[in-house]
Amino acid sequence: MTQDENLAAVVSNAAQDIGSFIRTQREAAQVSVRQLAEKAGVSNPYLSQIERGLRKPSADVLNQIAKALRVSAEVLYIQAGMLEPSEASLVRDAIITDTAITERQKQVLLDIYNTFCLQNEAEAEIDAAAVESEQPAAQPTTI
Repeated sequence: MTQDENLAAVVSNAAQDIGSFIRTQREAAQVSVRQLAEKAGVSNPYLSQIERGLRKPSADVLNQIAKALRVSAEVLYIQAGMLEPSEASLVRDAIITDTAITERQKQVLLDIYNTFCLQNEAEAEIDAAAVESEQPAAQPTTI
């Protein structure tokens, strides 16, 4: 397989992955292809091609689809291979993509999670400042 063919295969796999992910999210939201296309401001055939893995959407189109599906654009960017997932984003993604809970429950969980993250960051900063203040001052060297 040539380098160009290999690259084409990688792009095709990424397109299929993001397409199937969008389809799963759309079905979980109980929205038709036509409804999602209208909400996202893209054509029905184009969205259908994305879902079937025939087209790879741009970041702008992914952002529009994310808004229409009420999911984080970051989730779609990660699924499309445009962003590397962080530990915090993996937790957020799991909450956002969970089909067993309602949108309201997802928002409550995200609010709680974000509160804990902010609290932990603040405590880490306080701990770091305390450690710095306990360090003895550098002694001047005499020659």
